[in-house]
Amino acid sequence: MQSRWALLERNRDRLADEQGTLFKDAPLRLALCYPSPYHVGMSSLGFQTIYREIHAHEGVSAERAFLPDDAEAIAGHRASGTPVCSVESGRPLTAFNALAFSVSYELELSGLFELLELSGIALHSEDRTENTPLIICGGPLTFSNPMPLAPFADLLVLGEAEDLIHELIDALAERLPKHELLARLHRRPGFFAPALAPNTLPPPVAKADDTRLPARSQILTPHTELSSMFLIEPERGCSRGCTYCVMRRTTNGGMRTVSPEQVLDLIPAHARKVGLVGAAVTDHPRIVDLVRTLVDSGRGVGISSLRADRLCARPELVTLLAKSGARTLTTAADGASERLRTALDRKTNAAQLIRTAELARAAGFARLKLYLMLGLPGETDADLDELVQLGEEISRILPLSFGCAPFVAKRNTPMDGAPFTPIAEVERRLAYVRGKLRGRAEIRPTSARWAWVEYMLAQSGPEAGLATEDAWRAGGTFAAFRHAFEARGVVPKTGARPADGRRKLPALAMWPTA
Repeated sequence: MQSRWALLERNRDRLADEQGTLFKDAPLRLALCYPSPYHVGMSSLGFQTIYREIHAHEGVSAERAFLPDDAEAIAGHRASGTPVCSVESGRPLTAFNALAFSVSYELELSGLFELLELSGIALHSEDRTENTPLIICGGPLTFSNPMPLAPFADLLVLGEAEDLIHELIDALAERLPKHELLARLHRRPGFFAPALAPNTLPPPVAKADDTRLPARSQILTPHTELSSMFLIEPERGCSRGCTYCVMRRTTNGGMRTVSPEQVLDLIPAHARKVGLVGAAVTDHPRIVDLVRTLVDSGRGVGISSLRADRLCARPELVTLLAKSGARTLTTAADGASERLRTALDRKTNAAQLIRTAELARAAGFARLKLYLMLGLPGETDADLDELVQLGEEISRILPLSFGCAPFVAKRNTPMDGAPFTPIAEVERRLAYVRGKLRGRAEIRPTSARWAWVEYMLAQSGPEAGLATEDAWRAGGTFAAFRHAFEARGVVPKTGARPADGRRKLPALAMWPTA
């Protein structure tokens, strides 16, 4: 078992390796919390941006806290009675006025529970006292369905938070009683206090003023998924209408671009690797100019969202990425066939994917990786056969990997409410594709079981959050989630209701069969 000293020393070691950490003494202290480990949280552009925004506000400081690294570290905290402490000062979370959680996706709810319980804070908002730090939840999850967070959050901050965080700080600085503070913010756009409106959906997500753009890293550290990479967004949002995507063109006004000159001015001289982050980076009208300038300066460059149609139209971009040191080119097919991609309004076709492979080979890339969704509505084995044919053709050009994920319908998209393909069927289709492409392409799947758990949370309300708490307390296994959802009567919106309005379990096909 790890000692109390060893648990806290890990934060000190990381702090020593950081560049750009902010320190500030202020009467109001916020803990910015990430419900996943440090190496994940410090790769979050939004998390780092809000950290900087808080420090820019007079009279308040921000310190970071993360979920312990693994099960052993969590067990060490429990056994030794060591609370989770902030990275900057080592303060326990109960010493802060408020805890602001950035939640990226549904399965991070368990990390939220761990952080609160290890800190001695009641999980349910109704069980907290006036002296308990205010528990605030925001982050990417709020663009889709934040309602599973409702039993645990005193306040939800919805959407882009660069402006909202300053309004929140001003309200906290008045030191109002908690109920008055929540009532005041609940009336403001972008804020939602679940306890004040238990039977209503939250308001629309907020949009930050364009003068706040671009989001960018504040701290560089080698201890992340994207080691020592400076992240910055040359654009926010998307110009496309893919029917499965939360960040489509109808969300917050579509794509908003930042000029290459402004992006370049904000990159620190010591940053040797730059990650360009956004939902549609290659749709930026001057993306080639920006990448060329970065590569010519000797920096490594990564792009979060490469679109095959744009790569075909701008082949220099492929060459520049190879020159910057990239060895794998990653883009997305999304649907298994041309028919499915058309139904998704995905502006990518097989000819463009093949051409992208040819460009990657000519530029010297070692591998092409394609992201793919299986289990889309209406998908058949004929679609899978078309995918196999595409994979065979690409694999003759360049080594190929498919990153396969089961389709999970999200709220606030045109495909909201689409059912989840049963787990056994998803696994059959995965095995079918793997068998057909054996020796030609590598298949890298994500778990169909955990995708189903994600789906249940994505399509349900507060009762799904309570079921997640039950499952977490029962060990967090898939079986525990399955039992908890059934026991709580969690029914996604596609599930049926009897005439008397009482909940019942949905059709058997929706429930996991493995």
